[in-house]
Amino acid sequence: MARRRRTGPEVLEAGPLTVVPSERLARAGGRTLMLSIRELELLTELARRPDRILAREELFELVWGGEMPARTRSVDVYVRKLRVKLAAAVPGWTFIHTHFRLGYRLAPVPVDDASAPGRSRARSASAARGGAAANGRG
Repeated sequence: MARRRRTGPEVLEAGPLTVVPSERLARAGGRTLMLSIRELELLTELARRPDRILAREELFELVWGGEMPARTRSVDVYVRKLRVKLAAAVPGWTFIHTHFRLGYRLAPVPVDDASAPGRSRARSASAARGGAAANGRG
């Protein structure tokens, strides 16, 4: 495979999200996100591998640069922080999906999109009826 010389900074795009790692810039829905260095690094690693499930251990190694201690919840805490900031910037979208016992995946989709990857019909039906998912508890 031939290598191409890049003509500008790396720009990562996924739906309404744009990340420019060299400029330490992340935008969602046209709004600049105020992220800590770790949040930006985590978002960058997810954005470099859109639609791929990344294990917590892999994300920890990529962002923190070492083997993940057995009882740390650092990745989970930072994913939660990113979700809050992304939701505030672009209401009505889900960016980071949890895959139980597997990891996290960046795949921006509108919240009401029942055909979104990783969303089950049962959960979508529950949300339509006003279930726990619709009330923010799901």
